Amino acid sequence: MKSNKRPSLTLIAAALALSCAAAGTAQAAATITIVNANAAGVGFNETTPAAPVGGNTGTTIGQQRLIAFTHAANIWGATLTSATPIVINAVFRPLTCTATGATLGSAGATRVFSDFNGAPKTGTWYSYALANKLYGSEASTAPVPQINANFNSELGKPGCLTGTSFYLGLDAKHGTNIDFVATLLHEMGHGLGFQTFTNGLTGNQLGANATSAGLPSAWDHYLLDNTTNKLWAAMSPEERRASSLKPVGLSWTGARVNAAVPQVLSATPQLRLVGYGAKQQASLYSVGPADFGPPIGSPPVTGEIAKVALQADSAGVACTPLNAANTAAVYGKIALVSRGACGFTFKVKNAQNAGAIGVIVADNVQAALNGLGGVDPTITIPAVRVTLADGNAIAASLVKPNGDVAGTVGKLELSKTLIAGTDSQQRMTMYAPNPYESGSSISHFNTSAKRNQLMEPAISADLTHSVTLPVDLTFELLKDIGW
Repeated sequence: MKSNKRPSLTLIAAALALSCAAAGTAQAAATITIVNANAAGVGFNETTPAAPVGGNTGTTIGQQRLIAFTHAANIWGATLTSATPIVINAVFRPLTCTATGATLGSAGATRVFSDFNGAPKTGTWYSYALANKLYGSEASTAPVPQINANFNSELGKPGCLTGTSFYLGLDAKHGTNIDFVATLLHEMGHGLGFQTFTNGLTGNQLGANATSAGLPSAWDHYLLDNTTNKLWAAMSPEERRASSLKPVGLSWTGARVNAAVPQVLSATPQLRLVGYGAKQQASLYSVGPADFGPPIGSPPVTGEIAKVALQADSAGVACTPLNAANTAAVYGKIALVSRGACGFTFKVKNAQNAGAIGVIVADNVQAALNGLGGVDPTITIPAVRVTLADGNAIAASLVKPNGDVAGTVGKLELSKTLIAGTDSQQRMTMYAPNPYESGSSISHFNTSAKRNQLMEPAISADLTHSVTLPVDLTFELLKDIGW
């Protein structure tokens, strides 16, 4: 029987001014109401004419944005169960962006609650929407929207990811643009509780002050530092601060996510040197696969590795079409290029046009290993990224002591023992780059996951609109924390 004990409340974000009417309501196992917080003529109310696209029947940009939002809300509404409506306050406004990168959106719970009837764990913060679900009714005596969501109004304008815009169709056929529905699903996921309220940069739990250590988030009870074998909920602030900077050191211990890992994620891509003349300390290298081109291992690609030289007409290696010497060097081989001066797709496409059968992009700075982002459907060869140190080691293996070409042969393949995005015990790993990335670190799946997951820190080109098995682990994680 439910008691009258109401949750303890902390306000974590001021609610935006509400419009007089909801923009739309998604009716399903959970009811999601969208509140349009934009002024007339702006964002969701923009009146610029637009032709219907990808199943979106709106005839203005604003209408199409709202239809896409309702579509995404219907997907989540059909997935969740809650007796209390979930209200999302939504607005388009300028967010951080440059000509080559942009914050697409941001979202989060407006309030968090602890120690209420129905809470799975005592002394623990739960996001507003999840607290309502667990409590069985409205948790606050002064209700406000449970989620605030913001989307970048500048995207596609000069100086803000120039030339790229939100695709407003409902069919995921976004081409080189950004799928707005996928972006919406991602941001709603954060608002539903896919986040920690603990500050990873300082290590302090929410509510910490001179007399209190604060409380852990529901998230922190499942976040394990796999190098110290300690959960975040049991760590000191100093330990959490150090833990947040371990790129492969944070694992999720939730039973639902990890039970589903083998059916969702694929084996880890790797580079194996299967033949080389120079002495080498290692023959197996970790790689970050590309978001474009064919997946690694379908089938494995084996070939001699050839380094591409910097050309006089190019600001960076392989940023312009390869000249005769570089073309002769990489034809029928795996091209080794260094990062810098242009996008990954340009480098790989230039190598492909020169006859390369695969590409290895070596980092130009020492940093944690990540994949290769970008979109180019015309790329048909596999590409991977390696660290600066590994790139230097591979390059050194290409020449014998006497200066003759060694004939180093590499194989881009899948591991027979490791699953992409997991630790040695096949537990899902979380995003913890060094240096710390405010707004991204900790509260996302690791970018090494393959297939790409909705709740990685960037929207990948190959995402579907699924939040559930067997495609995606997002809902499994939300179930781990109480959904």
